[in-house]
Amino acid sequence: MKRLNVAVVLAGGSGRRMGGDLPKQFLQVCGRRIIEYSINAFEKNAGIDEIAVVVNKDFIPLMEEISAATPWSKLKHILNGGNERYDSSMSAIRAYDDVVCNLIFHDAVRPMVSQRIISDVVSALETYNSIAVAVPATDTIVKVDGSGRMISEILQRSQLRCQQTPQAFRRETIAQAYKLALADTNFVATDDCGVVSRYLPEEKIFIVDGDDSNIKVTYPKDLGLLENLIPSKGY
Repeated sequence: MKRLNVAVVLAGGSGRRMGGDLPKQFLQVCGRRIIEYSINAFEKNAGIDEIAVVVNKDFIPLMEEISAATPWSKLKHILNGGNERYDSSMSAIRAYDDVVCNLIFHDAVRPMVSQRIISDVVSALETYNSIAVAVPATDTIVKVDGSGRMISEILQRSQLRCQQTPQAFRRETIAQAYKLALADTNFVATDDCGVVSRYLPEEKIFIVDGDDSNIKVTYPKDLGLLENLIPSKGY
């Protein structure tokens, strides 16, 4: 049976740091909403079979409206994201409970993800069960003491990476990691690779090279960066 590659576009955030009434993934930049660029990237990649979007329940009608007005053939599910970050991942895991698939989680607010990154992730899933996307750290990273003001350790930059998305997994791998996590009374939500790393420590997480253009839109200043990137990427 063919293992489907399902892109899960995570759009459940409220975007409080951006300000305004709309979460940042629904803001318009250069004539399109940010989430549209993200979905379009997976829609046109030959390695992606289906797309699911996870949104806050209050914005499901808006997402349905956007979907109805856009000719996406791969978008199959619009899912309720729940209250916590991990609820969004669990929503997709449950939606594909009976499907042999890979789940490729991507932040909706990383709209400039390249076709090369997506294709490299899909290719890596043929060998590995868990995939991260990351770029080398360019700044020296320091560890601080409890006061937050004193350096306790200077970390080796050559061994550090800045993580991006997508993060991708065989569905059974990420499902097992969350099963263990949610049974842990001390579980603190992190990103999906963090859940796998903590609860399936023997599982290797392969790193695909990211891209400096794969920015995450978080603050108002990021909108200006995105406006400059869109024309250069041919969107």
